[in-house]
Amino acid sequence: MLSNHIKEATKAPHQQLEVVVVKKLKSIRSQADYADLLKHFYAYFSKVEQAVAPYINETVLPDYAERRNSSYIKADIEALGESVETLPHAVAPGIVNTISALGALYVLEGSIMGGRIIVQMLEKAGITQGVSFFSGYGEATGQMWQRFTEVLNRYAPTEDDEAQAIAAANATFKQFGDVFVGAAVSA
Repeated sequence: MLSNHIKEATKAPHQQLEVVVVKKLKSIRSQADYADLLKHFYAYFSKVEQAVAPYINETVLPDYAERRNSSYIKADIEALGESVETLPHAVAPGIVNTISALGALYVLEGSIMGGRIIVQMLEKAGITQGVSFFSGYGEATGQMWQRFTEVLNRYAPTEDDEAQAIAAANATFKQFGDVFVGAAVSA
């Protein structure tokens, strides 16, 4: 099943991204620092959401409208008194079909799983505002992840399908990391 294979096949780029994000999290000393981190997430998530939009809808992912998305990040940025006018440069991976879209969403949806840890890190830095995005689905987080992986598995019945999803997920991890080294641009 893809949900088992994709985790192992994306382990290296996932860990590389995690190192970059954790380093950025540990450097947060103010709400402005935190808003800057959120701008990186917003820049990238909004680009990926645009790339997957032609392939993902309620037919593919029945609870898609209920899922966390970049609008939560934007609201968190605004709750911190900032705007999304100036964002880091972000480029979404090439998404060409439903299975590659699901591979990219594996990364975005998977980010929820670490959200509680991020909220705890922020609380230690005295930041309690603007955490709706990282709070994920609250008590329903595990259930939402399970529903997502069921869809992922259903849409990847062949090895070729799995390879496409894994390639998209690996590209999504890598290109998300690239956002943290890019220069700011206007939205």
